[in-house]
Parts: sequence; C-alpha cells; structure tokens
Amino acid sequence: MLSSVKKQKVFLSFPRFAVVGASIDEAKWGNKILKWYIARDKPVIPVHPTVDKLEGIRAVRNIADLPSATETGLSIVTPAKVTLDILKQAKELSIPAIWIQPGASDVACVDFIKENGMENQVLWEGECLWRDGDKVLVQAQL
Repeated sequence: MLSSVKKQKVFLSFPRFAVVGASIDEAKWGNKILKWYIARDKPVIPVHPTVDKLEGIRAVRNIADLPSATETGLSIVTPAKVTLDILKQAKELSIPAIWIQPGASDVACVDFIKENGMENQVLWEGECLWRDGDKVLVQAQL
C-alpha cells in the first residue's frame, strides 16, 4: 500500500477537484475545504444536491455530473453515512483519487475501501487537506 504522503501527493497532482459536502455555511468544513482550493487557484467544483452556486462557482448535484470524473480528485466532507454511498458511486465512476476529511468516514467506509482494493486511491486515516495540504503542495512542487 502507498504511504499516506505519497497518496496525498498523487491526489494533489490532479488537474481538477470536487468537494462533496460543500456548504454555503462558512463555519462548516465543506465551505472551508472549498475555499482552500479557491485560495490556491486549484480548479474546483462544489457538489451540493440543492444549490446551484457556491462561492461563485457553479455546483453540480452529484458526482455523476462531474465533467471528466476520471481526472478529478474528490474531497469528501460529509457525514459518514453519506460517505459510504459516495464511495460506491466513485468506484462505479472510476474516480481515481479520494480524500475523506477526518470525521467523514466510519468502519463501514473503511471496510468498503479495503474490500474493493481502494487503499491506494483513498485517504481516510485522519489526513486533513486543511492541515496537511500546503505542506504537500510545497514538497511535491505543485
């Protein structure tokens, strides 16, 4: 299995990103992660089931609506019960890199990741884009 640092570098090398759980509430992590990408000029698409735009960016309703899903790093900031469904959809769509923010997964998510051989494409063990992302960007010169 790839190391966490290697998976983070691979994740952040993708040409575009999506945030599942993006929020209009600035206090929520979904909004903070979306703004993290924006502040670093990373192409990002918010995923929200009912909102058309977040932070001035056109949102999609679900990950199946993402353009070029196979070239998108997927950040997940949702309750764990939602994350499992997102993981199942991501597998079907062949999304190559997924970063699950701390608190957004549970045992069922981990079991699904392992049972489906997704360990090298999913960050789920407490890695935090907000905390770790800038260091990874500098180390990888991205």
